[in-house]
Amino acid sequence: MFVSDNLNTHCSESLVRYVAKVGGIDQRTLGKEDKSGILKSMASRQALLSDRSHRIRFVYLPKHRSWLNQVEIVFGIVTRGVLRRGSFPSTAALKERLLGFIDYFNRTNTRPF
Repeated sequence: MFVSDNLNTHCSESLVRYVAKVGGIDQRTLGKEDKSGILKSMASRQALLSDRSHRIRFVYLPKHRSWLNQVEIVFGIVTRGVLRRGSFPSTAALKERLLGFIDYFNRTNTRPF
């Protein structure tokens, strides 16, 4: 599941085609961008991408939801504190490092943004 704002690039033709390919959706049902089928409008593309029955699903937030900015800030902190210049021999090592960072951050830096 992907959580996204309503920016038009988050339901682009290329994204719809990729999700359809990965999800086993018949490409012939997609139609042509701005002309027919699922690709005809942004609303129809969003409907396909947010369909709960699909393996890959997008959840589009209502417009003007500032808390998404807070989530982006947290991801930036984690990226700078753990991921950037990091080298992890395994997924388990990455998980251990992330959990350690979260524990450290919660003990030392937690305060409202």
